[in-house]
Amino acid sequence: MAGCERRADRGFVSVETAMVMPVLVMFVTALVWGLLVVAAQIQCVDAARTGARAAARQDPPDAVVEVTRAAAPPGARITVSREAEQVRVVVVARPPVLHGLPFELREEAVAAVEETVGVGA
Repeated sequence: MAGCERRADRGFVSVETAMVMPVLVMFVTALVWGLLVVAAQIQCVDAARTGARAAARQDPPDAVVEVTRAAAPPGARITVSREAEQVRVVVVARPPVLHGLPFELREEAVAAVEETVGVGA
């Protein structure tokens, strides 16, 4: 009798494996995608901070955008503005891999404008 039960269990194990494997693959895929999104968000943070530092040093606007774009995720939109004694850099990017999702990654950095050495001399 014990031999009959083991033969019958083999089929159940195969069916259970066939049902669980797609769920595990979807879970791992979602986990990897989530890590890619977090990495892209960190790139947006770094790019905005780098751009704000460059703009605060009063680098030329083209240089600020170039430095920011180098640190930003591919295809990111960059906006640099100045308000009184502050500069604001905004980096907006689409999430990686699944571009059809209805959200964007956005980061903003603000820095005080530094005094230029030798002004008024």
